[in-house]
Amino acid sequence: MNIALILLLNLAVGACIGLTGIAGFLLPMFYTGFLGMPAAESLALSFSAFLISGILGAVTYYKAGNLAVRPAVVLSAGSLLGALAGVRINLLIPEDVMQIILYAVVLISGVSILLRRGGKEGADAGTAVLSAGRMAFYFLLGIVTGAVCAASGAGGPVLVMPLLTLLGFPAHTAVGVSLFNSVFIALPAAAGYLWHASDNREMFLLLVPVLTAHGIGVTWGSRNAEKINQNLLKRIVAVGSIGIALFKLFV
Repeated sequence: MNIALILLLNLAVGACIGLTGIAGFLLPMFYTGFLGMPAAESLALSFSAFLISGILGAVTYYKAGNLAVRPAVVLSAGSLLGALAGVRINLLIPEDVMQIILYAVVLISGVSILLRRGGKEGADAGTAVLSAGRMAFYFLLGIVTGAVCAASGAGGPVLVMPLLTLLGFPAHTAVGVSLFNSVFIALPAAAGYLWHASDNREMFLLLVPVLTAHGIGVTWGSRNAEKINQNLLKRIVAVGSIGIALFKLFV
């Protein structure tokens, strides 16, 4: 029964990630809160799934023209460094402290998106040519978001997607960039947590079916994302971000 629930949840969460970039936080919450799984095993399974959803989703968004490659690469270079630090931070700083930081930022981002939903997209936010200042900003943003997401167990898009939307990226492009970026958060995080949980053979047996179900979900979601228009997607992400943040902060 537990295996069936795990597969169904990964299928559903994968679809939501493909559509909107958010929902990955549900996986570690389900593993630890509902199944009582130890933190290392929970985060190992979760970040392995985020690696798959990032790769499959980014490829689909790129083919649809919704992935700004240059900003994504600069942001992700920072996230890779941040995620390496984040795995170590998880062992030093209480997880609940990192969760508060993460979801406070998500809440503020969601509210800000709603308040400016009628504004225009940033003209240069997703352009191929970036100024040195903007490149440095994206790189530093990547370091911070990578560290916070890797340490807290969030997949990355739940934080990065609303921030990119707030910075002026078109909504679909923000999802594409956040999925690409999540690969570079998930790769060191998954490796670190898998190493810490290396003595749990049952968890490793779960990896293949879990990643398959998650991959099917994200493939379906990313292929159907274009059916949601930009303004509606922004509202979905804003309301979803606010709801997720309030739930995680106060429930």
